[in-house]
Amino acid sequence: MPLPSIAASRLTGQKMFQILAQAQELERQGKEIIHFEIGEPDFNTPQNIIDNGIAALKSGNTHYVNSMGLLELRQEATLTTMRSRGFKPDVSQVLVTPGANIQIYLAIACTVNPGDEVIIPDPGFVSYESITNYVGATPVKVRLKEENDFRISPHDIKNAITKKTKLIIINSPSNPTGSVLRENEINEIFNLAKSHDIYILSDEIYARMIYGKDNKFVSPSRYDKCLEYSIIVNGFSKSYAMTGWRLGVVTGPSDVIRNMGLLLETTLSCTPPFIQIAGIAALRESQEEINSMVNTYERRRNILVNGLNGIRGFSCKLPQGAFYAFPNIVGTGLTSDKLSTLLMEELGIIVSPGTIFGKGGEGYIRFCYANSESNINKALYKMNKFFN
Repeated sequence: MPLPSIAASRLTGQKMFQILAQAQELERQGKEIIHFEIGEPDFNTPQNIIDNGIAALKSGNTHYVNSMGLLELRQEATLTTMRSRGFKPDVSQVLVTPGANIQIYLAIACTVNPGDEVIIPDPGFVSYESITNYVGATPVKVRLKEENDFRISPHDIKNAITKKTKLIIINSPSNPTGSVLRENEINEIFNLAKSHDIYILSDEIYARMIYGKDNKFVSPSRYDKCLEYSIIVNGFSKSYAMTGWRLGVVTGPSDVIRNMGLLLETTLSCTPPFIQIAGIAALRESQEEINSMVNTYERRRNILVNGLNGIRGFSCKLPQGAFYAFPNIVGTGLTSDKLSTLLMEELGIIVSPGTIFGKGGEGYIRFCYANSESNINKALYKMNKFFN
């Protein structure tokens, strides 16, 4: 049998989905399972978005469209950027994609050469390292430290930059930690990228999920309006509960976006038009239901973190964004993998071991609290009974 390509052998996929598959198999066997492993809203897509998607299907919007995306959606996205980030990009800076995850691949593939270095957070979203390895570049990991509330340090990024560095990836709010970078930190990181002539890929998929009056979302794009260095990863999956729709919008320098569009055209042709029309409704119509989801996540966060901090062997920082808690479990005496397996097999509680997000995740596990308050309380009760 022929061997796979060297590049393909470097792929690791997204292990959260592999854990989900294990959990679903246990459910088929009749075991009660409480899911905290997959980063997916438990809300349904708002009805107005669904209605617009259905209407688009019925109107015959089922054919090929411009690979860059529908002009109407790209224009609407520029207006949203103006409201949320303070500048209006040109339409040539905007590309519509099937989800946000593909944007990471497109951006890395179109900015990084084999042998280049890409700075990534550790622990960090699993696709960063996998894609960097796939294209033949070298991931350079910068540790997220609990004593710094898991915020990536500009000083540590500076120390990681070499002549081979081509791209810095940041993610705020963060998956898996829920940390939110401060304005001065974003400014320092952007200045590092500018002074070393390096692209900065800012994963902003959780930008709408910020908690507390003292926290605010800041994007490095505010400093260059995505004209030179900043590339914004964003999509509809998390904020609009549209994970299955697969819709995203990426913004960046026009030349980078043009190449990303050509690669998308080469591999995926285009994003389905009826899905894009639903996306226009998501951006253009009332955001009240979206804001309500965020308020609900904040309540769930408080319940989960307070509960985890009452369990022997656990300590958990209060995350400032996204919908993840990342408790320290060193006090249990178990590794991340062993504790995750124990929770699955003994209690039917499914989490992601911190190690799937990098070596810096050892000693931690990730809970996604996009789950009902009753399920969160049930899981906490089971864990209290087991560990205390």
